[in-house]
Amino acid sequence: MITLVFATNNLHKLEEIQSKVAESFILKSLTDINCSDDIEETGITLEENATIKSTYIHQKFNVNCFADDTGLEVEALNNKPGVYSARYSGDRDFKKNMDLLLKNLNGKPNRNAQFRTVISLILEGKEYLFEGFVKGKIREQPIGNEGFGYDPIFEPAGFSKTFAEMGLAEKNQISHRALATEKLISFLINYNKS
Repeated sequence: MITLVFATNNLHKLEEIQSKVAESFILKSLTDINCSDDIEETGITLEENATIKSTYIHQKFNVNCFADDTGLEVEALNNKPGVYSARYSGDRDFKKNMDLLLKNLNGKPNRNAQFRTVISLILEGKEYLFEGFVKGKIREQPIGNEGFGYDPIFEPAGFSKTFAEMGLAEKNQISHRALATEKLISFLINYNKS
């Protein structure tokens, strides 16, 4: 079975991915390989940031690994915050980011948005990219206590509740990260067979 390091310090992301990959491969965190480095995300796209993180870990620790980057893309804000979602307000404070987004959307009738995740996998020195997205809309007020980030204001299409009102199992059926992870798992299963 393939062992992969997930290049993230975000425990929420780790938990989401861990619950999806239990049988597919052995997942290790940065802590497991004694990496406490803060990898600077200097890319201007989600793809670039995911690649920066996976390449850094692969080159420094010589391990098979993957990294992701996720952005919330809001139509009325020209797809912002996008690649800057985690630090939209200037720092990594979930509440401040959400408050600024709601303020910037104030009075705008178009609330359409999508969450998009890109995963960069480096396996035996070669990079593979996987993408997942979920369309939805931004609520006027935050609601729910589950999840993290913009989950309390994002209502996925076809649902009448936010990501923050869903448990992890339900969110993992439809989320952007879950969809990208399913593509990653499917690729690894086929890779193992070849």
